[in-house]
Parts: sequence; C-alpha cells; structure tokens
Amino acid sequence: QMQLVESGGGLVQAGGSLRLSCLASRSILSTFWSSAFGWYRQTPGKERELVAEIPAGGTTKYADFVKGRFTISKDNNKKTIYLQMNSLKPEDTAVYYCHAKYSNRDFWGQGTPVTVAS
Repeated sequence: QMQLVESGGGLVQAGGSLRLSCLASRSILSTFWSSAFGWYRQTPGKERELVAEIPAGGTTKYADFVKGRFTISKDNNKKTIYLQMNSLKPEDTAVYYCHAKYSNRDFWGQGTPVTVAS
C-alpha cells in the first residue's frame, strides 16, 4: 500500500514560484523505484487534468500549458516527488494532486491547493 502526502501549496502572486512535494510514505524503496508518478490538477466543475508525469525509467512529460514553467522530479532516497512551478499564472489556480501507479494500481494524495493572485 502506498500513501501519498502532498505539501507546499499556498497563495502566491502571479509570476511567482512554488514547489510542491509528495511523500510516498508506507512504501518500500523498490516499490517507489518501480512506480510511475504524476501531478494532476483540478478546478471546480472541471475534470482532473494531467500536469506532468515521470515514469519509473523514462522521460518526463508535460502538459502543453506548463511546458517551460514547471519541472517534475523525484528523489528516490527520500521517496519524494516534486513539482517546481515557476512563472505562475492565475489560471494555474487549482488543487494539485499527486498520483502514483504501481502494478496496475492507482494511488492518489489528498491534494494541496494552489492559488495564484493576479
């Protein structure tokens, strides 16, 4: 079982930066290393959408609306996934969720809210 705990959300001015973190607690290292991770976001009335993903052994992938501004990374030893968000825009306001996929099972965090003020 993998539990994902996000942190780092908050209020920021447009043009500012935030770094989200997602700790994959209650997972052993080998499970973490074999998992694919991603960050999604959701606003009221809209479906959850993919922001960025990092496969277990492949290249990172980004949604077009964050390319060049956001960077996903992971620290295998800390079992933590990060989303560095730069040049934030008001339209980036959403609840951001961490996602993991391991052995055809999906795991979600509880979400962390990000508000970008204009």
